[in-house]
Amino acid sequence: MSEYSVYKILLTSIFALGLVIFPVLWITPAPYGRHNRPGWGSQIKASLGWAIMESPAVIVFALCFALNNKKASILPLLFLIMWQTHYLHRTYVYPFLIRGRQKQMPVIIMVLALAFNAINGYLNGRYLYAFAPDYPPSWIGNPRFITGLVLFIVGFAINLHSDGVLRKLRHPSEKDYKIPYGGLFEHVSCANYFGEIIEWFGWAVATWSLSGLAFAFFTVSNLVPRAYKHHEWYVKEFPDYPRRRKAVIPFVF
Repeated sequence: MSEYSVYKILLTSIFALGLVIFPVLWITPAPYGRHNRPGWGSQIKASLGWAIMESPAVIVFALCFALNNKKASILPLLFLIMWQTHYLHRTYVYPFLIRGRQKQMPVIIMVLALAFNAINGYLNGRYLYAFAPDYPPSWIGNPRFITGLVLFIVGFAINLHSDGVLRKLRHPSEKDYKIPYGGLFEHVSCANYFGEIIEWFGWAVATWSLSGLAFAFFTVSNLVPRAYKHHEWYVKEFPDYPRRRKAVIPFVF
C-alpha cells in the first residue's frame, strides 16, 4: 500500500470520527476541565498533559516541512508560520498560563488527543509539502488565501483574548469558576471555542484542502457539543447567568 493510500484512509477516518464524536459528546462531555469525573483511570497534571498531547502537532508538521521539496516558494513558509503560531502557543505557552494548573486530567484523554494531533499534523503537513499541487506564487493574492488568512488571524485573536479573559476571572489561588464578561463573552459562553472554529475554517480556506476541511469539521464536532455542555453548566450553576447569551455562535446557537 502506498503512502498516499494510507493518507486517504486517515483523511476519511477524521471525517468519520467527527460524525461519531458529535452525538457522543452531545450526550456526555469529555472528562477534562470542569467536566472531569471519576472512572476514567489514571490522572496527570493538566498543564503537563496538555503540553504533551499538543506536541505532536508542532513536531510532525515541522518534520513534514523539513522533508518537503517545495521550499523555493514563500507559501510553504507562510503555511508553516500560520500553523506553528497557533500550536507553539497552544502547546508551550497556554498550558502554563491557565489558572488551576494543579488540576488533573485523565491519561486516556491525553493519549487520545496525542494520537489525533499526530495524525492531524501529518495529514495537513504531508498534504501541503508532498501531495498538494504546487501553489503558484499568485496564490498569495488569491481571494481564497486572503479570506482564509484573515479568518485565521481573527480567530486566533479571539482565542487569545478569550483565554486572557478567562485567566483574569480568578486569582492563582482560587478554584471556583466565575461568569466571564467582556469581548465575545457578552454574546456566547465559549468565545474561545468560537475563535478556534473560525481559525481552522480560515486554515481550510487558505490551504483550500480536504485535510484542512477535515480539521475544521472535526473542530466543530468536538467543540460545539462541549460549548453546549459548558453553557448548560453555567446556566445551572449561576442563577443570574445572562439568558441572552448563546453557547458558541453569537446570536445563533
